[in-house]
Amino acid sequence: MKRSMFSVAILGFVLAFLYIPILLVVVYGFVPNGISMSFFDSHGAFVGFSGKWYQQIFTGHYAVKSLLQSFWLSLTIAGLSTVISCALGTTAALALHRWRDRLQSIHHALVYTPLIMPDILIGISLLMLFVAANVACGFWTILIAHVTFCVSYVAMTVLARLQDFDDRITEAAYDLGAGPWYAFFHVELPILLPGIVAGGLLAFTLSIDDVVITSFVNGAGTNTFPTYVSSMTKHSKNLPSVFALSTLMLIFTCALVGLSKLLTARNQTKLKGKAE
Repeated sequence: MKRSMFSVAILGFVLAFLYIPILLVVVYGFVPNGISMSFFDSHGAFVGFSGKWYQQIFTGHYAVKSLLQSFWLSLTIAGLSTVISCALGTTAALALHRWRDRLQSIHHALVYTPLIMPDILIGISLLMLFVAANVACGFWTILIAHVTFCVSYVAMTVLARLQDFDDRITEAAYDLGAGPWYAFFHVELPILLPGIVAGGLLAFTLSIDDVVITSFVNGAGTNTFPTYVSSMTKHSKNLPSVFALSTLMLIFTCALVGLSKLLTARNQTKLKGKAE
């Protein structure tokens, strides 16, 4: 079937709209002047690229110390919230799949609600909860807030994976003498692993780049990377260091996605080998 020029043009426009801003972030991580944000001097001459912003990051320069602290805080919170959300979201999805009654309908509505609720409403609600409970905002309140909205994404992702799950496989394991725990870890979990990994990656991405909810529940000295960057984008002369660190995050994310694809493919190959 011959492709029309219009569809190719639309595809090109969409790809450019999505990826040119990311490319600009990578390019501006090598800008030599953080004040003018230009690769040209006052006379219009091209002055080249600079790697000093990456050097500052890798050497822990004092100019980017606060930025690095916010980055490691975001990475820690994202990692913990991903692990907790995967555990809670998987168990919630299993409960929604196995038991179908009026109580589970309420459970499904409670799990689904954070997906459609505006972030600002979730942030205000959590802030009011912490204030009412007399809990000081800080690391733990950010972690609780991130788990609150991440668990719904994991649960729905795993639940979608369970729609194609054949319960007769688990019943066959029980008939062969397997206990509940053995059947779960050796039969159900390997099949659900791609859905859990996909939900975990989604939770990690949502957690590490959240601004709205975090801005309501963070405290003094607990600025995450997105909230810190949003406060320095308009007036900081070290803005290229943000672009450089964002590029490193992009590389790390791509590597993480590639690793998850590799593990998923290896797991599926192993399952096919066992089936044969």
